[in-house]
Amino acid sequence: MKLVNCNSTIRLRPVTALLAIACSFTPLSHAQQSSLEEIIVTAEFIEESVLDLPNSVSVIDSSTIETRGAQHLEDLLNLAPNVNFATGASRGRFIQIRGIGERSEFQDPIINSVGVVIDGIDFTGIASGASTLDVKQVEVLRGPQGTLFGANALAGLINIVSNKPSTELTTHISAGIEDFGGQELSAVVSGPTSDTSGYRIALKRYQSDGFTEDVFLERDDTNNIDETTARFRYTADLGQRLAVDLTAFLADVDNGYDAFSLDNTRQTYSDEPGFDRQKTNAGSVKVIYEISDALSFEGLLSAADSDLDYGYDEDWSHLGICNGTACDTSLFGFDWFYSSFDRYQRENQNVSFDARIKSDTWVIGVYHRNQEIELDRVYTFNEGDFNSVLDTKNSAIYGQIQLPLSDRLALTSGLRLEHRDTQYRDNNGNQASPDESLWGGRIALEYNADNGALYYGLISRGYKAGGFNLSGDLDNRDREFDTETMINYEVGIKNTYLDGSVQLQVAMFYQDREDIQSRQSIVRSIESGIVGGSCPCSFTDFVGNASSGSNKGVELETTWLVNDKLELIASVGLLDTEFDDFLTFDHVNADRDTGTPFNLKGRSQAHAPDYQWVIGGAFAITDHLIISGSIEAKDGFFFSERHEERSDAYELLNLELTYQQENWRVALFGKNLSDELVQTRGFGSFGNDPRKFYETEPYNQFGAPRVVGVRAVVDF
Repeated sequence: MKLVNCNSTIRLRPVTALLAIACSFTPLSHAQQSSLEEIIVTAEFIEESVLDLPNSVSVIDSSTIETRGAQHLEDLLNLAPNVNFATGASRGRFIQIRGIGERSEFQDPIINSVGVVIDGIDFTGIASGASTLDVKQVEVLRGPQGTLFGANALAGLINIVSNKPSTELTTHISAGIEDFGGQELSAVVSGPTSDTSGYRIALKRYQSDGFTEDVFLERDDTNNIDETTARFRYTADLGQRLAVDLTAFLADVDNGYDAFSLDNTRQTYSDEPGFDRQKTNAGSVKVIYEISDALSFEGLLSAADSDLDYGYDEDWSHLGICNGTACDTSLFGFDWFYSSFDRYQRENQNVSFDARIKSDTWVIGVYHRNQEIELDRVYTFNEGDFNSVLDTKNSAIYGQIQLPLSDRLALTSGLRLEHRDTQYRDNNGNQASPDESLWGGRIALEYNADNGALYYGLISRGYKAGGFNLSGDLDNRDREFDTETMINYEVGIKNTYLDGSVQLQVAMFYQDREDIQSRQSIVRSIESGIVGGSCPCSFTDFVGNASSGSNKGVELETTWLVNDKLELIASVGLLDTEFDDFLTFDHVNADRDTGTPFNLKGRSQAHAPDYQWVIGGAFAITDHLIISGSIEAKDGFFFSERHEERSDAYELLNLELTYQQENWRVALFGKNLSDELVQTRGFGSFGNDPRKFYETEPYNQFGAPRVVGVRAVVDF
């Protein structure tokens, strides 16, 4: 079995803990080994074992991905401590690490706090295409990556690595069916093209009707999933010192989006169900040249061209929704209801270049990224379409060095200097061209003890560039927002015990945030124009700054290979977040008309649960039959800084029974077997139901219910 990164909590109830240890497992892929395999992290400048890196990192490997039945990155995020996500789309592509990250994207440009990279290609902001197709491992780096990745990694970085070409001809075919019309089919073919080169071709199709029933249209597929992904990878050694690695990646996402119900259930009333589409053509070329035995050059050129099309039925209803109810038109002589559709079409082109020279102890490099986003918004209540163009250029120089202070003590220091230049224009006559210089870095002190343990202390600085809000509905004070910065203080220990059969990682952190960027919105009545008036409403989103805040917590991950039949894993994420001082007019309890704000001082930040945990393992009942699974839990959290609505805490049970032979296996699996109602996005400060005369109430988007299925895999 490979390393699984999961979450466990001090609030684990005794009965649940016993059930978790007895029943939840992950497959034994190396049952004959007496020690756990070494896991190499590739996202860092110099590839190292996860147990040798002086920072908090989770690695989720291919066997865990398969056992979990993960189709998309969102299916894996709960496995890493202190990682959360928000939907508001067909997939949970808005990611938070240690309570920091975005929750939505509409008209105004956003700056991401969590970077996403797939085989060297920047997928930040377009993670709807983050399929698990032929993935070797997913690396989750927590804390600011100011040296490694720069402006889009204030909270952390997710690095997805696919499998390399094999040295022998191999074929892998997987097929599965599950509840709610779920169907999966994938195939991988790989082999050598010569003694020094090889190829790998992978293709995957996943479909599901989704978990929503549109009772008005009498359809159960308005929130469906329809995703096709393909990858081609080619590697070659062109002589003794030169190697190349080519990747081409395609994603075709044609998902529905009909997730919010006026009744706060999985039954909707939409007459115009929405959609969440993405077509991405991407590729990367990596060149490695060994200048000498101790020195090498690495160059990476990547590009991604994406068309994104996101739209939703804003009223969540249909024109006859009031018939026969208290808001019936015949009772009042006018229509209580409104009808609108909102659509955002984006063309996102992203090209980046990264070149570095490195040795075993130091790295120096240059980086450039050019991204252009063209937006076309079609909205029922706008007189015409809204168009904008955003062109962003990021250029950076960076370096890192490791200095041995003694046989056991070493100091690692890194620095990144980055310049961001932005050009924006839209058809409302708005223009902006901010530019700023930014810096980030880290200093880590490492101590290797006699027993092999790594003790480390880390101070790192991250940044998130400032920006602008250009909606015509905003006051001048809301037009611009400042750069957010964060200092991360972290200490940790990593070690193996019992002759390598136990791996342990523990980290404690404190993050000091300044000028916290917070997404807010102004709600206006469409009819009266009054701020905070009764609906039907229009929403003007903008980003503002809180003065400061802190995020602190603990992360623990452990794996124990008990014997050749049993393996156990556990992981904990504990998180405490708060605003030091945040006067906001956007909160439901504020009064913008009278100039009375609401102070969020001391309140937890949004999408920052106090705890997360997963506990599990695997047990080989016979040589061919394995039971595996996990129990995962998450505390409730605030959905937004705008209101006080929270998600409910939950515990999920996932199980899988696998029968395997030498080159094939069949698995019966169940996800969320306790059928918990999981809330993944929520609103609480507006009303959208004309039958209740638009009374303000909370609304939620829900995760998957109980899903049972069967999957077969053949390798030859």
